Amino acid sequence: MPSKTFYTYVLTYRGGSVAEDATHFAEAAFHDSQFPKQSTDYDELSSYIEMLSDEALTTRTFDELWESYVSKYM
Repeated sequence: MPSKTFYTYVLTYRGGSVAEDATHFAEAAFHDSQFPKQSTDYDELSSYIEMLSDEALTTRTFDELWESYVSKYM
């Protein structure tokens, strides 16, 4: 099991440049009380993002962040 959940990893992007998609994603995840905060499972997270259909929580940004998360923690 990774040392950090995906959510914890994503939060490291909070407070960044407002022009960055990762910052928007992190802020939206932080304010989403239903976000799967304890998950390290791609399928669970991806399904949640796809079903949510949120302007800031895009599948494209999720995939980019997931690749970075996997390279660091898995």
